[in-house]
Amino acid sequence: MEQEMQVTEEKMSFKDADINSNILRAVEEMGFETMSPIQEQAIPILLEGRDIIGQAQTGTGKTAAFGIPMIQNVEPSIKKLQGIVLCPTRELAIQAAEEIRRLSKYMHGIKVLPVYGGQDISRQIRALSQGVQIVVGTPGRVMDHMRRHTIKTANIKMIVLDEADEMLNMGFREDIETILKDMPKEHQMALFSATMPKPILDITHEYQKDAQYIRVTPEEITVAAIKQAYYRISKKDKIEALCRLMDYYQPVRSLIFCNTKKMVDELTEVLKDRGYQAEGLHGDLSQHQRDMVMNSFRSGRCAILIATDVAARGIDVSGVDAVFNYDVPEDIEYYVHRIGRTGRAGKAGRSFTLVCGREVYKIREIERICHTEIKERKLPAPKDIVKAKSGKVFAEAMEVMEQKNLDSLKAVIEKAAGENGFSVLDLAAAFMQMRIGDEPEEIKEERSAFDRRSRLGRHDEAWGKRKRPEEERSRRERKAGESKRRSSNEKEDRNKRSGRTEREDRNRRREREEGRSRDKRRNQKSGVKLGKK
Repeated sequence: MEQEMQVTEEKMSFKDADINSNILRAVEEMGFETMSPIQEQAIPILLEGRDIIGQAQTGTGKTAAFGIPMIQNVEPSIKKLQGIVLCPTRELAIQAAEEIRRLSKYMHGIKVLPVYGGQDISRQIRALSQGVQIVVGTPGRVMDHMRRHTIKTANIKMIVLDEADEMLNMGFREDIETILKDMPKEHQMALFSATMPKPILDITHEYQKDAQYIRVTPEEITVAAIKQAYYRISKKDKIEALCRLMDYYQPVRSLIFCNTKKMVDELTEVLKDRGYQAEGLHGDLSQHQRDMVMNSFRSGRCAILIATDVAARGIDVSGVDAVFNYDVPEDIEYYVHRIGRTGRAGKAGRSFTLVCGREVYKIREIERICHTEIKERKLPAPKDIVKAKSGKVFAEAMEVMEQKNLDSLKAVIEKAAGENGFSVLDLAAAFMQMRIGDEPEEIKEERSAFDRRSRLGRHDEAWGKRKRPEEERSRRERKAGESKRRSSNEKEDRNKRSGRTEREDRNRRREREEGRSRDKRRNQKSGVKLGKK
C-alpha cells in the first residue's frame, strides 16, 4: 500500500542523514549546502532499502536523491552491475552519470557508465567488461546490451526510472517492462515522474512493493533563492531589452528560453553579431551538433545557451546564474522547469521574463498556480548600463595592471599623446568608448489599454479629491443644469417633429379629398352631356 508523505518546511542538512562520510565529502565539494525537498524525503527512505514513487519536476535535485543511496548500497569490491538508472534521453543519461560520478569521487572502486544510442556499442561493451557497478542509460540501448548479455541483471540491487512519464511518451513502455521483468526478485525500485498517468501507476503496482509516495509541488520547486522578475515591453524592443539585462546583471552562465526553433536560430544569430558568446539548441540539430553545443556550454566556452523547452528537457548544468524567458512559456509547468535550472543547492539565482501585451495575464496565472510572486520591474536606465559595462572594463583593466608589467606600453601612450596633442585621459576615454559603445536610448515600458484607462481613472479621481467642496458643488450644479437644458431641448425637438408630421398628414388628407371631389364633379358633368345627346 502506498503511503503519502507531507513535505516538511525546515531544511535538512546532508550531515543529518545517515550518509557515508566519503559521499558527504564529495557533496560538500560540489557546493551542496542543504537538501532540496525531494532529497530530504527520498534519501532516508532509500537508505532504508524501501521503494518510493517521487512526483517531481526537472531541476529539483532528483539525481542526488537517488544517486547517493545507490552509491552507498554498492559493494565496491564486487565488480558486477549492482545499480541501473533508466533515462528518456541521451543528454539526461550523460548528465546523470556525470553527477553520480562526482558524488562517488571518494568512494574508491565504484565505476559508473552511461550507455545510449548513437555511440559505438563496442566501446560500451569494453567498458562493461572491465567491471561497472552502476549503469545509466536509455531503455533502448540497455535492451541491446541485455540481448547481447553484456549487461547482466543477477546482482542488481536497485533500479531507478527517471522522468518516467517522458519515457512513456517516447514509446519506451514495452522496453521498460521487459527490463523490469528481468530484474532479480529482491530489488529496490525508485520511480520519478512529473505526472502520474495510469500507465505509470500500473508499473508501480506491478513492480514495486509498499512504495512510499513523495510529491514536490510547484510551490516548493520555485524556491525563494530565485529572484523572479518580469518586464513589460513591446515586441520590437525584446532583443534590446534582453541585451540590456545581460549587460547590467552580467551573469557568467545563463539560459535563454524561446517557444520556437525559428526564434532560437534568429536570437542566436543576433546575439553572436552583437559579440555575445551564444549557442542555440533545438530538436533540428544533429546529435553531433547537440554534443558540441552542450560541451561548449559546460566548459564555459559558451556563456549563453538559447534553447526550446523540449530540447532543454533533462539539461542539468550546475552554475547557471540566470534564466531569461525571452518568450513567456505556453505551459505553466515549462516555467517551473525553466527557472529550476538556476538557484540550485541553496545558491542565489535570477529569472527574467519579457512580457508583451496580454501575456501579463499568463504571469498572473503562474503566480496563482505556483503560489509565488513574480515582481514587475523596470529595465535598467541607460546610465546604469554604461556604469555596469564600464565597471566590468575597469575590473578587467585592474586585473591586467596587477599581473602585467605595463611600463613599455605607458611610454608608447605618453609618446603618442605628446606627438598628437591629446591627453592620456582623452585616450583612455576613447578606449572605453570602443569597448562599451554608445549610451543606449531609453526603452519605453509597454502598458495595456486597460492599465492606461485605470491610470487615467485614478488620476481623475485624485484630481477630484483635491478640489474644494464649493468647486465640486458648483461643478455638480452646472452638470445638472446642462442635463436639464439638454432634456428640455430634446423634448422641444420631439414636439416640433410631432407637429410637423401632423400638419403634413392633414395637408395630404385635404389634397386627397379635394382630388376626389374634382373627380366626382367631372364624372357628373360628363354624365349630363351624354343624357342630352
